[in-house]
Amino acid sequence: MGHLKQRNLITTRERLRDQVAHALRAALISGELRPGEVYSAPVLADDFGISATPVREAMLDLAREGLVEPVRNKGFRVTEVTEHDLDQYTEIRTLIEVPMTGRITRTASRADLEALRPVAEEIVRAAREHDLIGYLEADRRFHLSLLALAGNERLVETVGELRKRSRLYGLTALDQSDRLIPSAEEHLELLDLMVAGEARKAERCVARHLGHVRSLWAAGDRDRQPRGSGKGRGAAR
Repeated sequence: MGHLKQRNLITTRERLRDQVAHALRAALISGELRPGEVYSAPVLADDFGISATPVREAMLDLAREGLVEPVRNKGFRVTEVTEHDLDQYTEIRTLIEVPMTGRITRTASRADLEALRPVAEEIVRAAREHDLIGYLEADRRFHLSLLALAGNERLVETVGELRKRSRLYGLTALDQSDRLIPSAEEHLELLDLMVAGEARKAERCVARHLGHVRSLWAAGDRDRQPRGSGKGRGAAR
């Protein structure tokens, strides 16, 4: 768990449970915690350098989000996301985000849209600097902040949950081949269209972007599968 050890940012100023949950989500997204494998709270706690209790509590939070599932007397298994699941998540996001992008383009102020430009630039910078965690966090902030301009909190929550369940796991191989950069740059393209008031073009751009992201999921899934090996090697110790 080298990644988790590097992210040993646990402090007394914030709840350990929340910090651990955030770090575990990052590990899930990056593919360090692999779908189908079982991880025990005590082993993860050793990586963090803390007791097992906050780790177990954080894993229960992730279980409620559908990211992991408890395995009796062993720990937690990372939920496997199938191609069918990803297709359904993408379809739902497309049904929500494409028309909302058009509506926001027509109703949001130029100032509100321009306020998102530093985040869009942060996404591109993170992709170019191979900062996966920074990329994912900036990407989440951009999309959810953009949707928030519609004034519908429940819509933002729904898309946020879909993003968690369709986590962009296995990004390391994509990052190494620079396949994330074109997707990152689409955020700036989208923002330029919205600022220009091009609602229809913005809708087409976000639809293309979501399809691009879906292809990245598929590519990442293929790249992270070891050749000649089966699933569920087991990581509980």
